Amino acid sequence: MNILEAARWLAFADSDLKAGRALLNDPDHFPRQVCFFGQQSAEKALKAILILLNIEFPFTHDLDRLRDLIPDGWRVKAKHPDLAGLTVWAVEARYPGDMPGATEAETHESMWIADAVYQAVAEDLHQYLKTDNF
Repeated sequence: MNILEAARWLAFADSDLKAGRALLNDPDHFPRQVCFFGQQSAEKALKAILILLNIEFPFTHDLDRLRDLIPDGWRVKAKHPDLAGLTVWAVEARYPGDMPGATEAETHESMWIADAVYQAVAEDLHQYLKTDNF
């Protein structure tokens, strides 16, 4: 169990979430970048659990794939059964291509989901560390 490294990943997730919120609050914000920071926050939060539990994970931005590696019993797994809508902002939306830009509604939804994932992970980690699991 690597508590310090998991805490470091969760701190990075918090930083990405705050960056996304700061951009979102700017009247001239860039929707794709807000969504990207939301995805990054959720990804790092999920990886914090995997790191804590010493579960190896692939190099991927697929949030559903990462969430599925988390053992049953973690709230984030039950509360967020489909994170594909947030995953899309990791790579595809960052480069010119066929994907349209983020709408204002998608921007707000991405940050709402990212915040919910972060909060669930933070609560899960806090509960896990309060018990005799380590």
